[in-house]
Amino acid sequence: MRSCSSDSNAESSTQLLDRFRSGFRFRLAKSDEDKRRVYRLRHEVYCEELGYEEPSDARERLEYDEYDERSLHCLIEHRRSARTAGCMRLVLPSTGHDCLDTRLPLQSYAGQSLTHAALHPALFAKNEICEVSRLAIARPFRKRSVKDEVEAGAKSTLLEFTQDEKQTFPVIVVGLFLATYALVGITNRRHVFAMMEPKLPRLLAMSGFYFTQVGDTIDFHGKRSAFYIDQHQAEREIHAKLLPLYRHIQDELESQANLSTGQKKQAIIL
Repeated sequence: MRSCSSDSNAESSTQLLDRFRSGFRFRLAKSDEDKRRVYRLRHEVYCEELGYEEPSDARERLEYDEYDERSLHCLIEHRRSARTAGCMRLVLPSTGHDCLDTRLPLQSYAGQSLTHAALHPALFAKNEICEVSRLAIARPFRKRSVKDEVEAGAKSTLLEFTQDEKQTFPVIVVGLFLATYALVGITNRRHVFAMMEPKLPRLLAMSGFYFTQVGDTIDFHGKRSAFYIDQHQAEREIHAKLLPLYRHIQDELESQANLSTGQKKQAIIL
């Protein structure tokens, strides 16, 4: 029998996830304006804050590249403020005949590091693979230092979040990966690749997301390695407490992709 404290913790986790679900919405960035929201957040994080990428459009403060044309983009929006809280993209191989165009990004810039004998993108059919990348969380929705809090308090134009809202912010990164699995399933794919720093897969494993390292560690914006996860396995191993949120995200994204729950899944053409 579980202790009262265990029941209390489980209830607390459920309430937190419920608050997150009611406080944020998941959107497929299909319109030009929604894509600009994604590119602007990526500029803020990857260009201004981290310095990883050069701006694609410095005047408009946008970051995008050649892979965005064959990607599905998802953003997380804070309902009360309508602010973009996070984003990610799912890059799909091109169906064209150009051999470079059909590859995933990590095959282009990290191909020599892919060392797993059985889990290499080239070993799977093109219509079964994808790559998740450009995950970003807006700075106001991350844990802030005391200095940041003081600076934010001094700027009356910044949105003030309630304590209950702030408690849900750590769920955003989990929500981004749940959105990834939902999009992979919606597009009827299975094999997911990503370049990640070593600590991220360990953190994701705590939520039941078990990635397999399939490449050597290389210096790419810091130490990074290629990782793989089977979407079918990921769905089976998601922690039970996350399933209601996952189903909610699936429903939200499927409805925007003109699919209904239970309908035969097919590729989205954006």
